[in-house]
Amino acid sequence: MARKAARKPAGGKARQTRFDIPLDLLRMPKTGRAYDLSSGWWPGMPLATGHPPFNVMTYRTPAGERNQRDLRLLDVNRVNFGFISEFMMGTTHTGTHIDALAHITCGPHAAWHGGYSSNEHLGDFGPLNNDASELPPVFRHGVLLDVPAALGLDRLGKSQPVGRKELQAACKAQGIKLASGDLVFVRTGTMRDWPDPEKMALSDGSGLSLDGARWLVDQGITAFAGDNAALEVAPSGIRGDPQPVHRFLIHEKGLLVIEWVNPEELARDRVYDFLFVCLPLPVTGATGSMVRPLAIV
Repeated sequence: MARKAARKPAGGKARQTRFDIPLDLLRMPKTGRAYDLSSGWWPGMPLATGHPPFNVMTYRTPAGERNQRDLRLLDVNRVNFGFISEFMMGTTHTGTHIDALAHITCGPHAAWHGGYSSNEHLGDFGPLNNDASELPPVFRHGVLLDVPAALGLDRLGKSQPVGRKELQAACKAQGIKLASGDLVFVRTGTMRDWPDPEKMALSDGSGLSLDGARWLVDQGITAFAGDNAALEVAPSGIRGDPQPVHRFLIHEKGLLVIEWVNPEELARDRVYDFLFVCLPLPVTGATGSMVRPLAIV
């Protein structure tokens, strides 16, 4: 998808605002049915380790506006007009989200993709390069690889890796042939019982292995979705490398990774081939964006 035009937001950094989407992708859907693949968001929802809690707190209320009388808008108000507004607090990596290329750092200078370092390119309000404001809209031919189904399981077990062998088995079972530029959605079964933390723990840590990620990249895959907190298997199985799949896909290759995506209705209906649409919020300084992706068939 080619980028065309750019403009500068309040922060002064230019961002892309026009994109070319291959028309063949838009012609893919035949039924007009769309599947919402998002987690939903609410206070107390499950989160990945290391992230702050998500919360929504009311900021302004009709009663407060009337009692405080601090809004000129409401000085003359015969109809008792009021409004409710709120604070939304939490990381952009809450629930279903996409990682910006500045999310993963590595090396002595905590550098991220593109060679940008925390020493020189990290400001008080976030990364100055490859942040969420540079994430493109995602329009891809999406392929769901239902790994548990291919292995005769409801869900994968704890820390069960998905490597080349398991991915090939899923492709064969579903009659799928991957193509360059596809988005591959790896199902582990983690969200089968979302958001029950005890039942979800049955698949805790299962995910894509480095071997599997390398095989997918060799097939020309440039975007990845997972139904778990971090896409990849944990522990990684590689001593001294906590998240090698993130390091490989994001830090080294600069590819798109979307996490906590819910495939359960797709798997139930055996929908393995679809138009995948995901629109990140271009928030300057953020290292990701909460998203509501759709699979359209």
